[in-house]
Amino acid sequence: MRIRRTLPIFLTVGLVGAAVILAVQLRKHAPPEPARILPGGDAFFYVNLGPIRRVNPGKELPIVSHDPEYERFIQETGFQFERDLDEAAFAVHYPGNWPSGGTGGSAPEPRFSEVLVGKFHSERLISYLRQIAQAVENYQSVDIFTIRVEGRSLRVAVLSADSVAASNHDDPAVIRGMVGRSKRLASPFGGPSLLRQFYKHVQFASLAWAVARLDPSALQTGGWSAILASPATVVVSGNYGSPLHLRADAVHVRAEAFTANPEEARGVIDKVNVFVALTHTGENAVGLRGTDPDVKSFFESIEVKQEGDRAVLNAAMPLSFLRKMLAESEPGLTAPSSPSPAPHANVP
Repeated sequence: MRIRRTLPIFLTVGLVGAAVILAVQLRKHAPPEPARILPGGDAFFYVNLGPIRRVNPGKELPIVSHDPEYERFIQETGFQFERDLDEAAFAVHYPGNWPSGGTGGSAPEPRFSEVLVGKFHSERLISYLRQIAQAVENYQSVDIFTIRVEGRSLRVAVLSADSVAASNHDDPAVIRGMVGRSKRLASPFGGPSLLRQFYKHVQFASLAWAVARLDPSALQTGGWSAILASPATVVVSGNYGSPLHLRADAVHVRAEAFTANPEEARGVIDKVNVFVALTHTGENAVGLRGTDPDVKSFFESIEVKQEGDRAVLNAAMPLSFLRKMLAESEPGLTAPSSPSPAPHANVP
């Protein structure tokens, strides 16, 4: 009789334990919460600034130049990006005339949606947004502020005490969707379809990562057109760990290009190998004394391989190299200008 009574209890405890383990594993492989709020897009970027600050102990992010409007923003909201921003997730919406189609609608240039997490003073921020907004819409008990910036409508919503969403997509349904998703973050299955498909290839506990559809025939592809011969999806991530084949005091960078077939993947690897060889040739031409040892170490660590229709690159970026990059970027950084106050109007 005792066995009959205790067996259901053990089974219940076992099932609950298995469910908890499954939920933890699903959340471990799900995109970070800010990224799951983002709308569908053609490229996604994420950065977690907390570990980066620990890599550069005792310092904030590089100080940006404070133009009058940015200084006013700091004074009225109490928020300073280089000091108070903890996480940032971005979605890029390619124009509708993108060769393979984009999510930006009829916009002639890329549009952006973002979720910022940090040490916000929400009441002060909302007060500031009310001053400069042309229109305010209340959606699911959240105010959405429409602000004109460089001829575009930027919509901003304060989602919680520590998170803000914004989008300059022409369709107001984009920001409304972000507000709605912010209220149901418990699901590990959420997020844009491109992320759900490729986020599993991002290194665990990455400091920063990007997932992007790239088309070499598009002008916005930039330098990738020198590497890719046809459209591909690229996943790049960097985490701080200690794989046996790489340095322990480095950020480990992994980049994967998902191509249409193995032949195209082989072509990507060949082009990367040529680039690395040219870099080594340049180092030999100027001599080792003229080469930064951290840069040299980074390029020497590059490993490329083919896995079916994927071209995979691994490299180790020394922490000292990362610190130099942060330090050297200080003089040229400027904050984007903020919009000036405008007449206030409400929209339904």
